[in-house]
Amino acid sequence: MTEPILKDPRKMYRQEGFAKQDQETPAQEEYMREKPDCGEDSYKGNHKLENRRVLITGADSGIGRAAAIAYAREGADVAFQYLPGEEEDAKEVAKYIEDAGRKAVLLAYDLRDESAPKEIVQRAVEELGGLDTMVMNSAQQISWPSIEELPMEQVRDTYTVNIISMFALVKEALPHLPAGSSIITTTSVQAFNPSPHLLDYATTKSAIANFTVGLAQQLAEKGIRVNGVAPGPIWTPLQLDQGQPKDALPEFGQDSLLERAGQPAELAPVYVFLASNDASYVTAQIYGVTGGEPINL
Repeated sequence: MTEPILKDPRKMYRQEGFAKQDQETPAQEEYMREKPDCGEDSYKGNHKLENRRVLITGADSGIGRAAAIAYAREGADVAFQYLPGEEEDAKEVAKYIEDAGRKAVLLAYDLRDESAPKEIVQRAVEELGGLDTMVMNSAQQISWPSIEELPMEQVRDTYTVNIISMFALVKEALPHLPAGSSIITTTSVQAFNPSPHLLDYATTKSAIANFTVGLAQQLAEKGIRVNGVAPGPIWTPLQLDQGQPKDALPEFGQDSLLERAGQPAELAPVYVFLASNDASYVTAQIYGVTGGEPINL
C-alpha cells in the first residue's frame, strides 16, 4: 500500500530565528541575509487561473511576489505595482512571470501619490486588455515604541498606502470588473491582536478587514467576490525597514504555535484559491495564515 506524503509543519521552511539586520527605505529582498521563500523553486501551477488578468500591488517582494509567481504559473497575466527604488526585485518577479509564459506589466508607483491608483488601473487595463482579479497587498509598517514618538506624517502615509489606496483602486477598477471577478485584500493578524509598537499599521489592518467584509456586501449583487488574507509573522523585507525592532528579529515568529515564522510561499495557495472559481461560494471572508494565532472579526 502506498504511504501518504506527510510533512511536519513545524519542520518545514526555516525553523530558526533571523539575524539582526536592517535596510534603508525601501527594503529589498535581494539584500536580505536570509532570503524569503516565495515559491520561486517550489510552486507548481494547476491551470486554476487560465487567461486571468490580474493586478497586484506590492508584488516586488514578500507575499505579493509569491502571489504573482503563483498566479502566472496558474495561467494568469500579471500587472504589478511596486515602489520606485525596488526595480531589481521587480525585474526578478517579471522574469518569473514571463518564464511561466505569461505577460508581466511593471508599474512603478508610490501609492502616497494621489494620482497613482487611477494611473495604475488604467495602465493595467490597457496592457492586459482588461481586468478581473485584484490583489491589494501594498503596506507600510514602521515600528515605534510609543505614540508620543510616532510622527503624524508617518500615520498619514500609513493610512494612505494601507487603506485609502484600496478605496481609490477599487473605485477606478470597478467599471472594468465583470461578474466572476475577485478582489483580495491583505489584512493581518495585527487587526485582531495588535502589537503596541505597530499602532498605526495595526489600526489600518483592522480597517482593511472591515473594508473587505463591507465591500463584499456591496459587490455581491454584481457577481464580484471580495475576501481577505490575514498573515501572521511572515518573513519579508517589510520586517527589515523598521517594521520590527531590530533586536526582535532573532525571535521573530518563534512564539507561534508552529514555533517558526511563515514564508510567503505558504500564503500563495490561499491567494490562488480565493481568486479561482473553486472559491465560487466564498465571499466576505478573512482567511488566517498565522501559524496558529486565532483571528476573529
